[in-house]
Amino acid sequence: MRLITLIGAVTAAALGHTDLDTTIATGLRDTRALDGDWSYIIDPYDHGRIDYRSRVRTDGFWMDATPSSPADRVEYAFDDKHTLRVPGDWNTQQLELLHYEGVVWYRTQFDAIVRDHERTFIRFGAANKRADAWLNGAPIGSNSVGFTPFAFEVTDTLRAGANSLVVRVDNTRRPEGVPAMQTDWFNYGGLTRSVELLAVPETFIADAHVGLREGGRVADGWVRLDGPDAANALFDVTFAGVSITTNTDEHGVGRFALNADTFARWSPQSPKLHDFEVRYGNDTLRERVGLRTVATSGDQILLNDEPVFLRGICLHEEPIAPRGGRSSGLADARELLTLAKELGCNYVRLAHYTHDEATLRLADELGLMVWAEIPVYWMLDYDNPETLAEAETHLRGMIARDHNRASVIIWSIGNEMGDDVSAQRFRLKLGALAKRLDPSRLLSAALFARQERDAGRLVRMVIEDPFGEVADVLAINQYVGWYHDQPESLRGVAIERRWNKPFVFSEFGAGVKHGLRGEPEAVWTEDFGVRYYNENLDWIESLDSIAGLSPWILKDFRSPRRPLYGIQDGFNRKGLVSETGERKLVFDVLRERYERWAMSPPGRRLDRGR
Repeated sequence: MRLITLIGAVTAAALGHTDLDTTIATGLRDTRALDGDWSYIIDPYDHGRIDYRSRVRTDGFWMDATPSSPADRVEYAFDDKHTLRVPGDWNTQQLELLHYEGVVWYRTQFDAIVRDHERTFIRFGAANKRADAWLNGAPIGSNSVGFTPFAFEVTDTLRAGANSLVVRVDNTRRPEGVPAMQTDWFNYGGLTRSVELLAVPETFIADAHVGLREGGRVADGWVRLDGPDAANALFDVTFAGVSITTNTDEHGVGRFALNADTFARWSPQSPKLHDFEVRYGNDTLRERVGLRTVATSGDQILLNDEPVFLRGICLHEEPIAPRGGRSSGLADARELLTLAKELGCNYVRLAHYTHDEATLRLADELGLMVWAEIPVYWMLDYDNPETLAEAETHLRGMIARDHNRASVIIWSIGNEMGDDVSAQRFRLKLGALAKRLDPSRLLSAALFARQERDAGRLVRMVIEDPFGEVADVLAINQYVGWYHDQPESLRGVAIERRWNKPFVFSEFGAGVKHGLRGEPEAVWTEDFGVRYYNENLDWIESLDSIAGLSPWILKDFRSPRRPLYGIQDGFNRKGLVSETGERKLVFDVLRERYERWAMSPPGRRLDRGR
């Protein structure tokens, strides 16, 4: 008999969808893209916002002013000779901006039609880091979270005909920010994801959800309307060809439930997605949603009530050169996830921030399970309430955007946050919030195990971080044989866990320069990488209990912390693939192991305890 930890349902109330400016969902409805070439001004002194005495201007760059006569003095100009592509980061589009951290002003002009009884929003997929926006010289909103969507209502600001949208983006790192001053990835600045214009009726469908509960027997869902007629309103739902009509409550939230016995389940082997459509008046929200259950039983992860072993890889959001920079859109997502599938993965860990929405939607289609993470990383100001509030905003934004993605099985509240008391309190608070927001998925964080030695020799790794009390999956990063010891030091090392829960390696890896050959003892060589991976994979295969792994990392990525000339050259070299797409020898080492593990995974018998 198995003791299974059942996972509850996502609810509209739990997600706390009250701030429409940041939570409006577009689903697959029609929007108007404002992407393309935007004019820009580099502003390292923030001159467009404050004057020479650091006073906030009343006539800043947001006014998008032009001289009305030859005698009129305007000391800035947005023009078509200086443009940046949106979506995109500024660092890789202009050589002078490669390492720039500071303020850049963006401007685009567009024509619009204004209709009666219609509301209009401008939705940003993401902007790193702080974004302040003005439409036709009027402020429309600000956002300080760099990896999740936000939207501003512009119904009263949009003009019929010509409009000017100005956005001030500032990627300056802040000690109280999330992330803070130190990261091992590149701090790309800019309007990194798409910008859209969305027109909806006065009362419209703000969000909708469907998922499984009661052990998968019921497809449970909700719809949230927003507007003057949202309360006690009739709406229609069609899911997988089954239609129902019901009404909202006094808060504008309507609930529905369908018998799920005949609905096909989503899995890596069969990533079935169902059409999900909500209709209210003249508004329609469409989605493609997979149905699956995820739970734990002792040291196993269960997908659709069957044990699953996570054959994974970590990945950063950077496409293969020569494009490079911050990924965005379906083509970039397909490039990276296709590589993961070629490797033999059924799972990816999206490090260390919320990735583009296209990546999650494509993971749904390809049957890749996902660990989704917020950028609570290394040392933050863990005692600062503002830092906690910003981390919570990251978490709310990630879950609010991706709560319909079947591929997401694990929410992670951070990576390598340290073991002092303030950091422990911080992650426990985030863990509790994640459970309130979405109890339907598993909870984890990438931590370290305490290492025990005997006469200097590593003998044991002990997982005892207090976060394990609330986590559903225990996860550790370990770099034995790279940052310390030798790869062979893993032989015979035991893993001890305070809790009988599923355990995964969220990271391990070694720096390898593509094409650099040498003795297996020589670090940075491909031969050392083969030695390192074989020792790690052999050790993992010997463990009594292991639920999965996600080595670090799919592809070499930019990092200012990696300055070794001739080897790193500004890149973290732990990728299985170089930044220009060449497979390293370690790619095939892991691929061949995953091919075998697809049939016979390590660490346990899949029928144990059944």
